[in-house]
Amino acid sequence: MTITSAICNSFKVEILKGIHVFTASTGDTFYIALYSSDSAALSKSTTVWAAASDPTANPTDTYEVTTTGSGYASGGSALTSTTPALSGDTACCLFSSISWGSTASFTARGCLIYNNTATPDSKQAVCAINFGADKTVTSGTFTIEFPAQTAGNAIIQIA
Repeated sequence: MTITSAICNSFKVEILKGIHVFTASTGDTFYIALYSSDSAALSKSTTVWAAASDPTANPTDTYEVTTTGSGYASGGSALTSTTPALSGDTACCLFSSISWGSTASFTARGCLIYNNTATPDSKQAVCAINFGADKTVTSGTFTIEFPAQTAGNAIIQIA
């Protein structure tokens, strides 16, 4: 098992079915869940976010960051998105930077962005991201900054 950065295959099909709405003010709510180990099974084959059977375990059975004293809540946090825009011939999505508390203490190796409000099922996976190395915060703020909403940079692109 490993975290492989990819747009999820299920997401590609669900876009054509009109399941995901990224419009800033009236769209779906997207979340980002953090994973503590490259042992997490996240890839283009991931279809949904799954809750750990015990989110306080270290490690959890899904390798999501533990909730015990870490400043992290199971399922992650809601993202704020902008309305998708074209950059040349590429449609791009942008999320605002997101942070976990001023007293966060955990290590994250990657994340899963998922749709928490889509129908027919909630928690449908959008993309998996491997940070390339463990990122650790100790009694501080853990921040993820997303790249520009431009072709070749945006975290979610359709060319």
